[in-house]
Amino acid sequence: MMQDYMKELPLIAILRGLTPDQAVDVGETIYDAGFRIMEVPLNSPDPFSSIALLVRHFGERMLIGAGTVTSAEDCRRVAEAGARLVVAPNTDADVIATARAADMIAVPGVATPSEAFAAIRAGANALKLFPADAVGPSGVRAWRAVLPARLPLVAVGGVGPDNMAEWRKAGVDGFGIGSALFRPGMTTSDIRRNADAFIAAFHTGSSR
Repeated sequence: MMQDYMKELPLIAILRGLTPDQAVDVGETIYDAGFRIMEVPLNSPDPFSSIALLVRHFGERMLIGAGTVTSAEDCRRVAEAGARLVVAPNTDADVIATARAADMIAVPGVATPSEAFAAIRAGANALKLFPADAVGPSGVRAWRAVLPARLPLVAVGGVGPDNMAEWRKAGVDGFGIGSALFRPGMTTSDIRRNADAFIAAFHTGSSR
């Protein structure tokens, strides 16, 4: 399911700090720009309300999820909010199992090959390379020699419009975009401008 949304645009909007009163406006801005996947980190204000609002508003048009999911209990609350995507900063077998049992997509964070293979054994649908800048494109190339080719690898941390092409050449399938896309206090015009810059950079890299 995640691959279906990634085929259109493999960029994930990370909306850390989003509040329920702005969720739909921010979501629409990002959707109109071309994003089809977004997550609300659970260390945001009232994240479950924001997630539920986004799920109701977008339905199947967007893949809505939660980020910074670090416990099975939070994973269950994400499912109750209607989300279909669970993104974590770490590899926790209980979180992965809980997400899969609820028919959600599990994307755990990995920073080493050992964590990557532990996540795969636990049932991960994709891997979040985090922090990506600590591994670097050269590290990704080494990982790609041993990771299953079918499994999406999403880079988060240290990714900008100026270096997306390099990451993609190394073997990254998608990107999670956080504060460079959205921060509390930004206007919808700011957010749209940032979204357009990332999308333009992604398509420029695609043509190389």
